[in-house]
Amino acid sequence: MKYVDLDSLERRLQDIRKDFQSRTPFRYTVIESFFEPSKAELIASVYPAVHSGTWDGTTYIDQVKKFQRTTFEPNTVMSKVFLELNSNKFLKWLAEVTEIKELIADPALFGGGLHQSVNGAFLNVHVDFNLHPKTNDHRRLNVLIYLNSDWKVEFGGFLELWDLRDKKRKMQLANIAPAFNRCVIFETNEISFHGHPKPLNIPAGSSRKSIATYYYTAACAAIGLPEPHNTIYVNTEGVSGVLRKFYSISKTTLERLGKRFKKL
Repeated sequence: MKYVDLDSLERRLQDIRKDFQSRTPFRYTVIESFFEPSKAELIASVYPAVHSGTWDGTTYIDQVKKFQRTTFEPNTVMSKVFLELNSNKFLKWLAEVTEIKELIADPALFGGGLHQSVNGAFLNVHVDFNLHPKTNDHRRLNVLIYLNSDWKVEFGGFLELWDLRDKKRKMQLANIAPAFNRCVIFETNEISFHGHPKPLNIPAGSSRKSIATYYYTAACAAIGLPEPHNTIYVNTEGVSGVLRKFYSISKTTLERLGKRFKKL
């Protein structure tokens, strides 16, 4: 592979698998140096700014100032990166790490692709939608790769993983900085709560950049699938989380009204 450092990932396979399989109540692992180092620098250098190209920056009640992009010109660096992440070679490696057989990639990058957040952005803690809306495949894995150099603690934007099985005893499992060339792989199920609910506090002109790909298996009643659902959000931030929700509701309403008036 040209971008994903698969040789290095293969050499580290046993340690990565051991770490992934050891995590509870849902499995995850954090991998450094995911892309070949010089290629990581290249990918970061061509990562498009939010004001260039076609980005979806729709505000939602639990997601503010986050932008997504899923389409790229053929034969560009980004299109080739996603081809590798969706390739059979990478799927095989993922299956060996996770012990999830017959993984299916999503070339359409539904919900994935490039994710970029600007100052003040937050994404409340949630579990993901569990069935692909077009293929009906069962969502099983998230792969997130961060491309943020010199990320400081005071910037916020850490990926939080939560155990919320006991509503009276919420437990944060991990607080992962979105550091450069760091990859986080975690299984998606009914208890894999994650997000970055604390608003970003970053300098003007900077952003939190990541690449996201999701992986599926064919939906099968034999493994006891839950009822289909969309993304389910929870508040882990107390009163401040409630206040931010009121803000995002207002912003969402104004955006929708603005779009409606433009059509008149």
